[in-house]
Amino acid sequence: MQIFAGLGNPGAAHAGQRHNFGFMAVDALHSRWRFDPWRTRFLGLAAEGHIGAERIVLLKPATFMNDSGRSVAEAMRFYKLDAAALTVFYDELDLAPFKVKVKRGGGAAGHNGIRSIDAHSAGFGGIDYRRVRLGIGHPGHKDRVLGYALGNFAKAESPDRDALLDAVAAEAEWLATGDDVRFMNDVALRSPPL
Repeated sequence: MQIFAGLGNPGAAHAGQRHNFGFMAVDALHSRWRFDPWRTRFLGLAAEGHIGAERIVLLKPATFMNDSGRSVAEAMRFYKLDAAALTVFYDELDLAPFKVKVKRGGGAAGHNGIRSIDAHSAGFGGIDYRRVRLGIGHPGHKDRVLGYALGNFAKAESPDRDALLDAVAAEAEWLATGDDVRFMNDVALRSPPL
């Protein structure tokens, strides 16, 4: 059993925002791998299913980004899992748009959703969980970050965003089996060059 959590803010007003890239990723997984319907659980929405042979729970915290850790920790405690069983998908300012990097552990790098999960991680064994960083690029100046992250993807970006989400979903079996390098390589091969 693993938990794949996507970070974002709930509600239609936030649906297309860059900061909701994590929600978009788990929605793509949900569709591609035919998970059970979303149910209200763990202070969010959860769906059970399989990616390949691996049993996965998809999670979209409804606690808003800055309090994502409450939802994630509740799910981790319910299933009695440790940090090795958690994968978190989220938007990354310090990564070129529509690029993907995977790492285990590390700092929050200013991401409030990750900071919240780290703050609640004592309940599931620490911060050495897997992070799937989905690049949104940086607006160029720190004063513009908030408006940029909470802004919608531009219409011209939609094809590249959708291609990346399709690639993440198509190659997710490598994540589920723990082959992070193969996942990153295969996603890069499927994604259009920028």
